[in-house]
Amino acid sequence: MSDKDSSTAKSYLDSALAQGQSALGSLTGSTGDKAEASARKDQAAAEKESSHSVGKLGPLNVSPSGGMSTDDPNRSEGSWNQTLGSAKESVGGLVGSESMKKEGAQQNAEGKGQEAQGQLSDFGSGVSDRVKGAVGGMAAGVTGDREKEEEMRMKHDDAKTKQRSAEADIQKQADA
Repeated sequence: MSDKDSSTAKSYLDSALAQGQSALGSLTGSTGDKAEASARKDQAAAEKESSHSVGKLGPLNVSPSGGMSTDDPNRSEGSWNQTLGSAKESVGGLVGSESMKKEGAQQNAEGKGQEAQGQLSDFGSGVSDRVKGAVGGMAAGVTGDREKEEEMRMKHDDAKTKQRSAEADIQKQADA
């Protein structure tokens, strides 16, 4: 990862530094230190927010750092099965067909499971590939292989995008 990219770890470090600077400002009575600490805290919050954001267009995901990923097919297929299942439930209710309602409810439930399976797959592979990218990038940096270091940075960023996309969808469902 380059220094200009947002990072959750960097946001935590900046937040801790802001807390220290705020405490120093309180001890010394320095309004300048307090104001600087407040600005650093706001920046840390923005960095954290940015590091967790993902743009989504269908199964394609893009992050502010330029990482790109596609969803596991089970996520899209599961979502589609939920939509069809809900439609069958509604039509079954309108026409008075209990079997169609049950079939729709079953398809909806299966779709939820299928989508969850895809989300977990994306989350797991995202975490794993992020670690591989970070470790590979560090190793390439130590050996001075800039091309490999850039390749590993891209692997890290793409994996982070995949992980954050799955996290966002999982959180959205938990909030619903």
